[in-house]
Amino acid sequence: MRFEIFRLDEAGVATDTLIAEADAVRSIVDHAAATGERLYIRPVPNTTS
Repeated sequence: MRFEIFRLDEAGVATDTLIAEADAVRSIVDHAAATGERLYIRPVPNTTS
């Protein structure tokens, strides 16, 4: 499963976006927690038809 991750500034505005696989999300969240970054994470919709 893939997730879209938005880095947010102090006002809650997205400043950066990245797509990550589920196994990478934990390390991204851990890094954000250690550095005080704010993140918004949502699943990327499956577009398989």
